[in-house]
Amino acid sequence: MKNKETKNEKFIRIAESRTNKILEMVRLLGNCSNKAVYDYSRDDIFKIFGAIETELKAAKTKFDTVEVSEKKFKLR
Repeated sequence: MKNKETKNEKFIRIAESRTNKILEMVRLLGNCSNKAVYDYSRDDIFKIFGAIETELKAAKTKFDTVEVSEKKFKLR
């Protein structure tokens, strides 16, 4: 009989894998900083990291958000 993976075990497995992929991509992006090989402006860098920061904040917000069903309505 096969052991069924718990929700937490599944989260850990997938979250670790995806986080490691993201970290590797950030490291690879850092390789683009070599001015001997690449030409870029400060504006280019602000756009790149602005996009990354925006997406990171959006993802983090998903973890911080209280589910709609848990919110209580009150007039006062």
